[in-house]
Amino acid sequence: MPEEGPILSEEELQRYKRQILLPEVGLEGQKKIKAAGIMIMGAGGLGCPAAYYLAAAGVGEMTVVDDDQLSISNLNRQILHNSDRVGMYKAESAKMTISSLNPEVEVKIYCERLTSENAVEMIGESDLVVDCTDNFSTRFVLNEACLKMKIPFFYGAVSGMEGQVMTFLPGEGPCYRCLYSEEPLNMAKPAPVIGVLPGVIGLIQATQVLKYILGQGDLLIGRLLIYNAMAMELHSLPIKRSPRCPACGSN
Repeated sequence: MPEEGPILSEEELQRYKRQILLPEVGLEGQKKIKAAGIMIMGAGGLGCPAAYYLAAAGVGEMTVVDDDQLSISNLNRQILHNSDRVGMYKAESAKMTISSLNPEVEVKIYCERLTSENAVEMIGESDLVVDCTDNFSTRFVLNEACLKMKIPFFYGAVSGMEGQVMTFLPGEGPCYRCLYSEEPLNMAKPAPVIGVLPGVIGLIQATQVLKYILGQGDLLIGRLLIYNAMAMELHSLPIKRSPRCPACGSN
């Protein structure tokens, strides 16, 4: 019988061999990772570690969306970039680093803001969306588009010394607007954050993505995971689908 899924080259077999040894991954799991197409929404503090490790893991196609240009104040937490690229679009810088790390990853970029008009086009053929944004309005647009397209939405956010992560699967459990129906008042812009915190949250997002692709383990569906760096504690809160949700509710 013909081999199913993408073929792994000898170089790829060497690159991913420690990962392939895991019973939760194996050769077939690595092929699933290579076959996956993901969208990284935002190449900042969360998007950098998420994209970097998903590229290292062997994701086949990655779309990076960010209309912002790199400033020196980004460099203490946005690890895909460096001092020589200040002034460059973050999406362009991200592609350079990802391609250097793993030439096997096909990277597509958009150096423009995501809107309700272009969201479906940008998401395109992606199998899932990793939300690495820093504002509610963009997340609301992403949530609406993912619900419409029935695409999984992996949420992460950081502020100060605390971060949170949740996974939204259309048709299973709540959506993002069940968690935040409206933008909270008096939100600090930009929110202060310690540089290492986005790395922790971005890697949890990447872990959730890989588990989803592999069909392994528990996902954060209906559970908001909260990380408190000061107390060094992780805890989760149950979140139910709201019948009054403006995005997925009955009305």
